[in-house]
Amino acid sequence: MSKKETPLFPLRKGLHTRQAHVDLPAGTFEEEHARQGFYGRTTHLYRLHPVTDWTRIEGPLRPHSYDLNGLNPSAEGAIRASMLGSVEAAFAPICILHNSDVALHWVVPSTMDFLYRNADGDDVYYIHSGAGKLETTFGALTYATGDYLVIPRGTTYRFLPSSGDQRYLLIESFSEVTIPDRNQLGPNAIFDPAMVDTPELESYVEGAGREWAVHIKREHQITKVFYPFNPLDVVGWKGDLTVWRINVKDIRPVVSARYHLPPSAHSTFIANNFIICSFLPRPFEEEEGAMRVPFYHSNIDYDEVLFYSAGHFFSRDGIGPGMVTWHPQGIHHGPHPKAIPLSRTKDRTDEVAVMVDTFHPLKATPAAALVENLNYWSSWK
Repeated sequence: MSKKETPLFPLRKGLHTRQAHVDLPAGTFEEEHARQGFYGRTTHLYRLHPVTDWTRIEGPLRPHSYDLNGLNPSAEGAIRASMLGSVEAAFAPICILHNSDVALHWVVPSTMDFLYRNADGDDVYYIHSGAGKLETTFGALTYATGDYLVIPRGTTYRFLPSSGDQRYLLIESFSEVTIPDRNQLGPNAIFDPAMVDTPELESYVEGAGREWAVHIKREHQITKVFYPFNPLDVVGWKGDLTVWRINVKDIRPVVSARYHLPPSAHSTFIANNFIICSFLPRPFEEEEGAMRVPFYHSNIDYDEVLFYSAGHFFSRDGIGPGMVTWHPQGIHHGPHPKAIPLSRTKDRTDEVAVMVDTFHPLKATPAAALVENLNYWSSWK
């Protein structure tokens, strides 16, 4: 164990609970003050008031909330100016938040008559609503609501959506996206690798004799390369780098009947300086005195972004499907006032949400400002 990993025990003063998140001293509110997200050195503070019980906030660390349902890629002005990559009507990702490691986009695609390749990074799509077919260098995959689609950097692909509403969250990673080590849980925990689906090769004879375009994004600019044949003409491949799919219904969350686990227990993907977690339906903690909602905490090392997809978001008030919250580093957040008593009236959660925690601060785009709930900071009152 290295020096920085060596815990210091026992360090404690005043009122406290022996087990974090269980049997809080009467009249107190627990705050977790921790490094490295939720798995570094940690102190629990026991306060007389909720740390989010503020009267006003001045400055850039104010918590933010956005309703992405109001974004339309055909809009002009600030939305179009914020797009990173293709501005074709069929595929025009709208960037919401970004830093040097990751960019979060809202995608409302229609059938693409061209192909797309991201030379800047890996693309991870979460299908919030809709279904269709994804054609790639490695073959084709069908997809549906609740699917994650992981597309490595440099892969050529296009979406062929089915009829109906199509809304995708795109998490663009400027480093390779991988699966976290499950450690003592074993390789089949959370989801068995056998649950992962990869593309099936198809015969791409469609459009013979026509010109095909590949739109390649590099440093947020598009280069268009044209071919007299379909560039998805791969007839075979072997290796361990490919497109893959996993649906949230095939992810089995780690749970504890006696202790509220930190968000890091729900990690799905990792990359350099950020992590993607999936919050999925699970039973509430059963033990008397155990917390059932996220504890108060300040973001010391990470910005925290939550995309709400389906179900009842028990720790938040006034949040619905297709909405995003962003809590920057340095400011506290935690359950809304109604969440704690409401959590005692149910046996399980039914939420589906995607969390992105970033080590470096995020920046919002003009598109995000168009759909922001400016009163979100006051929702803890």
